[in-house]
Amino acid sequence: MSLQQLLHALRARFGVFVLVVAATVLAAAAVSLILPKTYKSTVSLLMDTRNEQSISNSQRPPLQPHERASFLETQKDIITSKKVARKVVQDLKLAEESTARAILKDDDGSGASIEDRLVDILLKELKVETSQSNVVQATFSSPDPGFAALVANAFARAHIDTMLELSVEPAREAATWFDDQLKSLRANLEQAQTKLTDNYQLRQIVSPDERLDVEHTRLGALSDEAVKAQEQAFQWSSREQQAREATKRGASPDRLPDVLDNPFIQKLKGELQQAESRLQQLATQYGRNHPQFQRQVSENASLREKLAAEMTKVVAGIGTSALLSRQREAALAQAMAAQRTRLLGLKQTRNELTVLRRNVESAERAYDIAMQRSVTSQVESRANQTTVAVLSPAIVPSKPSSPKVALNIALSLVVGAMLGLGIVMLLEITDRRVRSLDDLENAWNVPLLGELKPWRPATRLLAWSGRNHRALPGSA
Repeated sequence: MSLQQLLHALRARFGVFVLVVAATVLAAAAVSLILPKTYKSTVSLLMDTRNEQSISNSQRPPLQPHERASFLETQKDIITSKKVARKVVQDLKLAEESTARAILKDDDGSGASIEDRLVDILLKELKVETSQSNVVQATFSSPDPGFAALVANAFARAHIDTMLELSVEPAREAATWFDDQLKSLRANLEQAQTKLTDNYQLRQIVSPDERLDVEHTRLGALSDEAVKAQEQAFQWSSREQQAREATKRGASPDRLPDVLDNPFIQKLKGELQQAESRLQQLATQYGRNHPQFQRQVSENASLREKLAAEMTKVVAGIGTSALLSRQREAALAQAMAAQRTRLLGLKQTRNELTVLRRNVESAERAYDIAMQRSVTSQVESRANQTTVAVLSPAIVPSKPSSPKVALNIALSLVVGAMLGLGIVMLLEITDRRVRSLDDLENAWNVPLLGELKPWRPATRLLAWSGRNHRALPGSA
């Protein structure tokens, strides 16, 4: 059926079309008036990701977009949870007999408690929506406008209380746990400190590092003295070797360096030379039998004996000095060995004290960290605010949200028009009539002899009066 044929059929059956549209609109209006009215009340909640009462979250960076979306979805799930709905039932005392009887029309036969059934009903009528902002809107539907606003605000308060409980309760448990841990950590710290102090007192050490430095300095001094003693021992050993060789050869020790360097021996040698000179003078002057000559001979012999005795002492002193130098070298070597042993003992003691000191430091760090966490948990356990705030409370709606009579009537006009067109087309198909030239040419396929135009009296009268007016004598 073409559009022109549809228009012809609609004009021919316009009454049926109007009747169907009117019936549809009246039915929609009647149903809209008969249906029970439902009121919706919305409360807006502002979600803040920052918690000013939390110490641990004070340095947290802003949430990323996907994190914020996840946070808002979590808040939505919390609002629509049975925990929050059960708190609403308890806060509003909906489980009381009179109130529950008004809400629960009849028993559903599930055997659930009144509170559980009320929770399911409230969650069924609750709708929570999130947006790109941090605002979450909770809408509750009810036949009673006052009850709708009351429950919506109750859901907001219950959500805030639940968020506070969810944030505070773990902090309280953590604070209690940290208190117990602090006692154990404090005992470990005191034990480590006591052990370190006892070791200091037992070893009579004030500062192991300071004592170690002193012993290092002492070892260095001993090392320097040992080097010098080795040089002296080598020198005296060389002199002793020369004296022994001279003694073995029977040579006079007056050529030895120590003898030559001895001032007393040199003095005796000088005196002996002078005595020899006087003896020669006396021999020339008085002769060898003269008493003075004999007395001078005795003095010269005494000087020679004294010189020989002194050289013998010097030679013996060389051996004694060599022996003493070797003994000093050996003593310094023993002192160095003892000092090294003492240093090794101090290093071992230092290592042991270092381990004990590190144990104390580790216990202190563990205690400090636990103390900080304990303080954080105690502060958070005393929080009385949450990251949720009521942006705009729910108010009692003045108009019902459903049924929407005007919208239903407008929709019924559209539906009625479509239904009227369908009925007209159905009637036209079942009762086919010729309504235009196209129907004869296309449907019946018969020859066309003529076409009768619709009678238009006013048009014909004007045409006839015009022709007669031109036919009158004297007319223009």
